[in-house]
Amino acid sequence: MNQNPKDAAQEQPSVFMSQNIEAYPMEFTGSGGEYFRVWIVNVLLGIVTLGFYTPWARRRTAMYFYGHSMVANSPLEFTAQQRKMVMGFVLLVLLSIAYKLAANTGQDLAVALMLLGGAVLAPYIWASAMRFRLGATRWRGLRLQFSASWKEVYLASWPVFALALVWFGVFFGMQMLSPELAQMLDEPAIQGGPKIRPEFTPAMGGLLVLGLILSILCFIRLEYNYKSLLVLRARLGAEHGRWKPVYMDFVKVWLATVAVFILCALLVWAVTAALMGGSIAMLMMGQGSKGNILWIILIAIVGVIAFFFLLLLASAPARAYREARMFQLLWNNIGVSQIARFKCNLRAGRFVRLRLKNMVLTLLTLGFYRPFARVSEYRMKLESVTLHIKGGADQVAGALVRQQEGGLGDALADAAGLDLIG
Repeated sequence: MNQNPKDAAQEQPSVFMSQNIEAYPMEFTGSGGEYFRVWIVNVLLGIVTLGFYTPWARRRTAMYFYGHSMVANSPLEFTAQQRKMVMGFVLLVLLSIAYKLAANTGQDLAVALMLLGGAVLAPYIWASAMRFRLGATRWRGLRLQFSASWKEVYLASWPVFALALVWFGVFFGMQMLSPELAQMLDEPAIQGGPKIRPEFTPAMGGLLVLGLILSILCFIRLEYNYKSLLVLRARLGAEHGRWKPVYMDFVKVWLATVAVFILCALLVWAVTAALMGGSIAMLMMGQGSKGNILWIILIAIVGVIAFFFLLLLASAPARAYREARMFQLLWNNIGVSQIARFKCNLRAGRFVRLRLKNMVLTLLTLGFYRPFARVSEYRMKLESVTLHIKGGADQVAGALVRQQEGGLGDALADAAGLDLIG
């Protein structure tokens, strides 16, 4: 549904003729020690202000990373207005408070209307945030812009509404497959009377599995639609973005991610079972003495808590793998019209090892290694990208500045969007 902007971008010829291509490896000039000072101030002021320092913290963080990201030997700039970031944060806080009040006071109609309104406004919120972020990004005085129309945004958002239809279908299909379930929902059991116990059939299980598969495909399609729309409708001067990936590229990344997660989960389960089994076997050798029984109960409780931690640990390599593969897929297949393209040599294995090392060090330091971890991951990703420009950066930047709209365009860009999502 989002092919129109791609066709439109391809139909607009670039003003740049074929010239020699120059390569500019990207570079990050910051360090973990420098960012630690920014991070610790953000954390302390966030605690003191009960979280209300968040928009200022986000702006300081963005300015640090942008200012140390060198693109063609020039740093990026983050020029967002603090007032608009505060407005977006306050709006989200008020909406969250209103929803919790309605949910806690049993106002089911208000909760349903809020959820419905949130689903309808989700595409608007996403597009508003993208307008804000791109409008606040500059390079050599050039402002990025997100020029998608609201019609294009909502057409790209069709998987959201398809997802709702999928689960409406699952809900009514379950009732058709199980009359007892439909009766239980329509006529709750009278207190003291016989309780209705709907039987779960293989057909119902198949319907649930189908709903889950379709839901995952909808999420992948939504991610693909939004990323392609963001690239194709991003504009630098009069030049639009260029996009090459197809939907199946995203599906392949997700399938590989699921395979990595299953392998990691099996490995963690096998190691945990071996360790726990050995410990319980040693305790059982005590022939059920009171002390050993207490130890068994303690191990069981710790095991339940550890299960959720191990699940998070098992998913970490898969999440890092997906992040690296998606980063490589995007930056190997996007560009700026016919004047620039990107190449990425990020290796998923190296990034997964870095993420795991950072997780361990963050846990051992009680979270104080987090800023160093963030800098190291950002550096690895950024410095894996090389920008190839026809005619060189100076010539292209000068031509794009002449294409860029004047004061009115800048004023309109400043007025568009709010910082509504993290």
